[in-house]
Amino acid sequence: MSAAPPHVLIIGAGTGGLCLAHGLRRAGITVAVYERHRDRAEGLLGYRVGIGPTGSRALRECLPPELFATFLATCARPPHYFNVVTQGLRQTASFALRPSDDPVRTEHSVARMVLRQVLLTGLEDVVRFDKTFTRYEQRDDGTVTAHFADGSTATGDLLVAADGTHSAVRRQYLPHAVTRDAGTINIATRVPLTPHTRSLIPERVQQGISLIFGVGGMMGVLHVMEFKWDAERAIKPGVSEADAALLRTWPGLAHDTTTDNINLIIWSAANRFPADVMQRRGQELVQVALDLTTNWHPHLRELLTHADPASALPIKVSTSEPVPPWKSSTVTMLGDAIHTMTPGRGVGANTALRDARLLCEQLSRATAGDKTLVQAVADYEAVMAPYGFARVAESLNRSGTNGDDRMYRPVVGRLALLGARGYFGVTSRVPRLRRRFVDDFHTYEGDRD
Repeated sequence: MSAAPPHVLIIGAGTGGLCLAHGLRRAGITVAVYERHRDRAEGLLGYRVGIGPTGSRALRECLPPELFATFLATCARPPHYFNVVTQGLRQTASFALRPSDDPVRTEHSVARMVLRQVLLTGLEDVVRFDKTFTRYEQRDDGTVTAHFADGSTATGDLLVAADGTHSAVRRQYLPHAVTRDAGTINIATRVPLTPHTRSLIPERVQQGISLIFGVGGMMGVLHVMEFKWDAERAIKPGVSEADAALLRTWPGLAHDTTTDNINLIIWSAANRFPADVMQRRGQELVQVALDLTTNWHPHLRELLTHADPASALPIKVSTSEPVPPWKSSTVTMLGDAIHTMTPGRGVGANTALRDARLLCEQLSRATAGDKTLVQAVADYEAVMAPYGFARVAESLNRSGTNGDDRMYRPVVGRLALLGARGYFGVTSRVPRLRRRFVDDFHTYEGDRD
């Protein structure tokens, strides 16, 4: 016997929260999303996120079919190579990635803001902007009420925290579930892609994702993002008629300024950066990146000089501390709100999407009468927490994302660097090892459900 569908409150209009909202609407469950930013154009910059099989499967199952097709049409050109280079742009290793016509079992390069605009499409009537969550109350009748900074409230049957690393919901619900600094800091920049900036990087670097292993523990990653539209939002020649038709009618293109660019991110141990780096912005922050890369190839440094100052962003890398199982209730969490992970494995967004898919499935079963709402939440958390915290540990142990990594130590750091370069060099040259590396690249992506 089916139960009355619950009304779900989602705090945070991020990747996982919006995917969940779409899935719940498709399942006939009413939902409202509350976002602290003032409008759909605020809050995110166009940095790359890789959506692998786990994330693509969740999007395909939760989004309306035409919107999933729009997601695919808005992805940047996929990378053809995974490269490892030195700070002097000397190639240490290069792995040819496998092309795929399967929209799920492949790696998609996505700009965060573009993905957000895709996920906001069709949810205009359920997303409430300028709503800063402050606290919640669980009531005797089984409902839960969210309170916001403007004095307003909202009541539903389930409250889902999708409000990121600094989740206000988690602080109230699981005050012992904390995050800590991983000990590294990133400076992310976005360089407009022009004929000149394209000419500054080798062909294989243009066509791939490139990891920069620099001496002195200064790391970087470079990725060229090319979309199906130009700077004037006109569809480029050669785009398929199907994709062109989707993009011409997609309202999200009018809300985003993302165009072809080079993502160039540097990172190192936090003690390498100025004490006030998290307060710096614009050209001052770009200058910090330049000051830290004085021994890098002149072309890489010139790219930094062409970076859009408004795009420069300091990021203090955080990681969640695992917590033991908790008693389930009418409040739950997904994504970074419960399992913040470093970018070491590149699976944070994919894991949040996996959470959304799993929670949607469980709530649909509750609506069908197969279980109670709280049992559905418990079954979701019993699966989500183990794989979520496993990804946290794997990401933290990835070379270069932990401030305690040997790479950043004064004496052994050079040996660790030589060891890392040697590993990639040998792996790329031995066919059996190269195949295994490429297999792992394509199958990891958090895809173990």
